[in-house]
Amino acid sequence: MKKKLMQLLVCPVCKGKLEYVKKKNEMICRRDGLAYPIRLGVPVLLEVDSRKIGSTTT
Repeated sequence: MKKKLMQLLVCPVCKGKLEYVKKKNEMICRRDGLAYPIRLGVPVLLEVDSRKIGSTTT
């Protein structure tokens, strides 16, 4: 995933920063505790397609 693109993407729920996790091929929002999949090289930033992750921070 290109760094320039990653810098532009934000969480669709809180508009916070997303972190790219290469190993799981997803973008995560630590604030909301959501992970968004990357399919065929395209981040799917839809809340309905996200999954809850373990810990959240405030």
